[in-house]
Amino acid sequence: MQIGKKAAVAIDYKLTIEGGIVVDASEKGQPLWYLHGASNIIPGLEKALDGLKAGDKKTVVVGPAEGYGTREEARVHTVPKTKFPPGNYSVGDHVTATAPDGNEMDARISAMDGKSYTLDFNHELAGKTLTFDIAVVEVRAATKDEMTHGHVHGPGGHHH
Repeated sequence: MQIGKKAAVAIDYKLTIEGGIVVDASEKGQPLWYLHGASNIIPGLEKALDGLKAGDKKTVVVGPAEGYGTREEARVHTVPKTKFPPGNYSVGDHVTATAPDGNEMDARISAMDGKSYTLDFNHELAGKTLTFDIAVVEVRAATKDEMTHGHVHGPGGHHH
């Protein structure tokens, strides 16, 4: 079976960025499962996998527009330390911030001084060109439940 809409797909992958830095990889014997066509993975990777079948291998290069987007300086904000709950924070820590409208958003502390933290709301891979080394492990028809829920279920049924 070829990868296409309504396919449950398992891939082994290694993700690198500029300089060959490994950012992420599947664990041996634990491929990443996703539902093709359900936006479970970044658009550029999903498009490049369309039509492949189990056993196929491919290197896929994905630019920022089809990956995690471009980096936007408008998504970097300095916040007074008084707005933070008590605790010890460090550069690189991930935090959840509450916007004035009440929505929660993930951010990363990118800088700090005695009075404030600089929060970066860009995805860590925004603006990066991504290189995926992919091996397609398995392709099967998605079940009715998987299609309804919009993601692949693990062995034995529904896993959230």
